[in-house]
Amino acid sequence: MKIFPFFAALVSLLAFTAAAQVSITISLDQDQFLPSETIPVTVRVTNRSGQMIHLGDQPDWLTFSVESADGFIVSKNAEVPVLGAFNLGSMETATKRVDIQPYFGLSRPGLYRVTATLRIPGWNSEITSTQRPFDISSGAKIWSQVFGMPAASNAPPEVRKYILEKSNYLRSQLRLYAVVTDEAEGRIIKVTPVGPTVSFSQPQAQLDRLNNLHILYQSGAKSFLYSIVNPNGMLVDQEIYDYADSRPRLTLDDSGNIIVIGGVKRVLPQPVVVPDIKSPDELVPPKK
Repeated sequence: MKIFPFFAALVSLLAFTAAAQVSITISLDQDQFLPSETIPVTVRVTNRSGQMIHLGDQPDWLTFSVESADGFIVSKNAEVPVLGAFNLGSMETATKRVDIQPYFGLSRPGLYRVTATLRIPGWNSEITSTQRPFDISSGAKIWSQVFGMPAASNAPPEVRKYILEKSNYLRSQLRLYAVVTDEAEGRIIKVTPVGPTVSFSQPQAQLDRLNNLHILYQSGAKSFLYSIVNPNGMLVDQEIYDYADSRPRLTLDDSGNIIVIGGVKRVLPQPVVVPDIKSPDELVPPKK
């Protein structure tokens, strides 16, 4: 009869040994998100086992769970796709980045916690990360505009809506978001963070002939952010203007194109182009 406690202790010991040899951590770029906003999670797996391990062959080698702090049951729509085989040598760290938002019901404001679980083939053990908390909070709608999406042949166009929302990020910084929904706002197509804003800013918003949304608003004491969002909710261009002799504002040129006049366009350094790295996204020795 005492064999069962022995096996229970053995399983616990194996799990502890695996966790000591291979560790998993998760992180988020920010702590607060709007409902349906992308939630990118970074997972780092560090191997100190003294041997190479093979990961990524099975769809459940890395899984995620999300729970609500107030006991609300978070629905899971599907498993987060993580397939992509790779070898992880001893004393190396692999990084995997995923967006968990489409796979969990996270439309309800509140505090949530995400956890990642690693399964290593042949080890018969699971290694679980610590919980990473994050907030889902609602924004305040300040502007909206209905527009049409061109349809094939002579079918009627799909009707969508642009919405601008302000959200108080962690009660310390206001942020502006561009949201694309269906006409009734029942289906959110995309939530895009545009940038920081000041409380007294009244954004200018105009649609061009292709139904791209042009946004100009005050983002700092003397700075203005000019952004273009396409009908699918993607941020396609962004510029910064500084207040000089006149305030920047949107207008139409002689050809009917939306342009910015006034202010001084800030010259930004050219970004460094980094080649894409497939799974694992990064493979580096762990810090000593």
